[in-house]
Amino acid sequence: MPVREPNPQTLRAGTRRRAAPDRVPDLQARGTPKHLREELAALLGPEKVLSGISDLVRYASDASPYRFVPQVVVVAEDVDDVSAVLSYARGKGREVVFRAAGTSLNGQAQGEDILVDVRRHWAGVEVLDEGARARIRPGTTVVRANAALAPYGRVLGPDPASAVACTIGGVVANNASGMTAGTTRNAYRTVASLTFVLPSGTVVDTADPAADEELARAEPRLCAGLMALKAEIEADPELTARIRAKHTIKNTNGYRLDAFLDGATPVEILRGLMVGSEGTLGFISEVVFDTLPLDRKVSTALLFFPSLPAAAAAVPRFTEAGALAVELMDGNTLRASVSVPGVPSDWAELPTETAALLVEFRAPDEAGQRAYEEAAARVLAGLALVAPVASADYTFTRDPGTIAGYWKARKAFVTAVGGSRPSGTTLITEDFAVPPARLAEACAELLDLQDRHGFDAAVAGHAAHGNLHFLLAFDAGDPSDVERYAAFMDDFCKLTVERFDGSLKAEHATGRNIAPFLELEWGPKATELMWRTKEVIDPAGLLAPRIVLDRDPQAHLRGLKTIPTVEPVADPCIECGFCEPTCPSHDLTTTPRQRIVLRREMMRQADGSPVETGLLESYGYDAVDTCAGDSTCALACPVGIDTGAMMKEFRHRRHSPREERAATLAARHFRAVEASARLAVAAAARLGDRFLESATGLARKAVRPGLVPEWLPEIPGAAARGLPRTHRPAAAAVYYPACVNRIFGSPDGLEGPSLPEAVVALSARAGRPVWIPDDVAGTCCATIWHSKGYRRGNEVMANRIVEAAWGWTAGGRLPLVVDASSCTLGIAREVVPYLTDDNRELHAELTVVDSLVWAADELLPRLDVRHRVGSAVVHPTCSMRHLGDEDRLTALAGACAEEVVVPVDAGCCAFAGDRGMLHPELTASATAREAAEVTARPFDAHLSANRMCEVGMDRATGRTYYSALIALEHATRP
Repeated sequence: MPVREPNPQTLRAGTRRRAAPDRVPDLQARGTPKHLREELAALLGPEKVLSGISDLVRYASDASPYRFVPQVVVVAEDVDDVSAVLSYARGKGREVVFRAAGTSLNGQAQGEDILVDVRRHWAGVEVLDEGARARIRPGTTVVRANAALAPYGRVLGPDPASAVACTIGGVVANNASGMTAGTTRNAYRTVASLTFVLPSGTVVDTADPAADEELARAEPRLCAGLMALKAEIEADPELTARIRAKHTIKNTNGYRLDAFLDGATPVEILRGLMVGSEGTLGFISEVVFDTLPLDRKVSTALLFFPSLPAAAAAVPRFTEAGALAVELMDGNTLRASVSVPGVPSDWAELPTETAALLVEFRAPDEAGQRAYEEAAARVLAGLALVAPVASADYTFTRDPGTIAGYWKARKAFVTAVGGSRPSGTTLITEDFAVPPARLAEACAELLDLQDRHGFDAAVAGHAAHGNLHFLLAFDAGDPSDVERYAAFMDDFCKLTVERFDGSLKAEHATGRNIAPFLELEWGPKATELMWRTKEVIDPAGLLAPRIVLDRDPQAHLRGLKTIPTVEPVADPCIECGFCEPTCPSHDLTTTPRQRIVLRREMMRQADGSPVETGLLESYGYDAVDTCAGDSTCALACPVGIDTGAMMKEFRHRRHSPREERAATLAARHFRAVEASARLAVAAAARLGDRFLESATGLARKAVRPGLVPEWLPEIPGAAARGLPRTHRPAAAAVYYPACVNRIFGSPDGLEGPSLPEAVVALSARAGRPVWIPDDVAGTCCATIWHSKGYRRGNEVMANRIVEAAWGWTAGGRLPLVVDASSCTLGIAREVVPYLTDDNRELHAELTVVDSLVWAADELLPRLDVRHRVGSAVVHPTCSMRHLGDEDRLTALAGACAEEVVVPVDAGCCAFAGDRGMLHPELTASATAREAAEVTARPFDAHLSANRMCEVGMDRATGRTYYSALIALEHATRP
């Protein structure tokens, strides 16, 4: 066992706690029962069975207010695995729930027995018929699918606000729609065919011409039962009319009984029933969508009204004018959105009664756009708008940046409002629809209902379709607050059904919290038909019990999760899961959401409980060590929660005083450390990869992997001892070669200048010469210490580099050009919290410029491109995303190559300085999809702008990555 393993107890909360009522009981501290674990491992392989208490807890939460801890988690790789699990469950009398992204808002992705992960191995898009259709696997996010369709000018119909995270399987299983889908572009209307696995294990491909014949042979009872139900429904004109009427507005409550009217055969009926079935009738393994045109001419406005009913009353005018989207936001929503980056700060001053409409027109061409804008102007002329804040602007804009900002605020509705809720409260997201003509009346009634029950909810929604969402916060650990919520729900459901004949779930699906009210909306006859449909398809009740159908009138109050207070940086988290797709470790250990979920469970536990102890023992590797610290989770989170920052703080807590002192000493004497590192790299070239791999492997076993890096063959040789000669007097900028480029040289076999030589040559060639200070050795951006949580060492180096940069740049008169994107980010932003007050003032005078920006904006316009290669693939780094200069990488690549490819699955490589050497499995997992895309075809150049990220991509792809500035130097060489 390694001798310097961190003590897990250092992450224990420092205060004594009272156990929460919904804590995981001590009996589950050992995880999955032994017999269940062993039987499933024998059936599927042990690597597909997650059974530790940490595994069960992190899968227990989704974006809903519910929490149910599974007995075991199975990571299915293919349909055979799914069929095997279903067969096992049938034989053992067990239950199965499928989970993909876990973005469901009503508990659909939670189960109390066998939970099957169908995200990890289930991603993929095949574009068909020049984009007219797309075959998509269920673990694919909507954003990923649309990215594949965009080059063809096509898009999916469903466009939920959670598109960045939600997956196609959930979209279809919930019949999700979104901002523009309404009742005509949703999954039910745009799914061409499905492949699914029935509870019996039978696989059905509805596109197969022989599907009905094969199903009749395999499942005669099922086929007969479906056709009998169809005949019974069609023989009842009143019921048939009722079913049709219920789906004239958005409705995802219960099963789609209109599938019996729309389908002529058992397979056609099943195709319709599976949409919106929430995993209770089968597993959807593949979907073929009919896609829609991607109209690229967009005009958008954000319009303010004096009240919510006034805004709602204007909606029909815009829909009649042809608006594709009309989104409603109340004052609470608008004010909470101030926490979203880019939203005007004066929204915080909006009066409570204010409301806004986000209106968007989309057209295929300029003429169509002009016609829409003229129609919109006529509508505006007849409205009584208000201008409650200075940022209010009533013009329709075509500016993509402004439009993106409007939509960012709207899509952040749940997370922004949820993030501003009182600490320790649970968030409920309700979703209903009324006939669009009665929307204003419904808004007024909803406001009155909230007031009567003491709630100050936030309201937003897809107003064009009569679909509203509202958020309530209450304390799930307080019985009186739960009673208040229950009373509100009773009155709300009666109001929606009896006053408006509306839908209790318009697009979020029934789930757990509306199941008790299903009969209230549909009546006893239709509801009983839904129960009989379930019995015909799943007679054993194997799949997702208590989801959609539940006869318990209190079912919506069961399993409500408490939200204990955790570290301030993470406390606003509502567990929505938007962060998960961008996280480098999401296929290896845990995601940002799961790191927070695990921390919250620790806080639910009594101090020192067996469950807390078990979670702490796993948390070090699963959460802290395998976090890349890239903070892209903060970019994906609408309210900017930076789980990476929390993990860095936890790393600091785990350090021994001796480790902290050693790190500080290294910072103070970094000149010697830098020289020693360069000498060691040079010596390594002589010793050979095999020897070094063996030596570091032994050291990692003796000490611990988190302290000793593993030697990788892709690590380049040493950089030259001296930097290029430059002159200060004529310099247009100060050039700061990052320490990584002062230690490591170019990739083996890459001919031409080093990166510092290329930057100097390019700048001179463009007439914008740079100067390299003589005393850069011994300085660093401080990221080494920051990423590892060495606080004092970080402070030492952060202050040193700012003081040095201020002197080099003559007090900020010259820009500081940095040649590694992570180092640019470090100096420009990450050092600031660790500076003294005086140095913070100096830092404010600096202009820190990434070398990509310098080359693209200052040099490229002054250079002549003389040599271009055929194709280049680029790797945008996570630091580029933070800096917002990814477009400069593609611009430089475009100057160097005829064709530039940005992989659709490009993401953080997780090499993160040396983390890819400390935990190579992290980089291997993080880069797997991008690497598969890159290696699927040849490229003439592989370009990026961060040396260690290039090493990580070298290892992932077997290709040689290098800086885009080196490529530009070659392309513009006389």
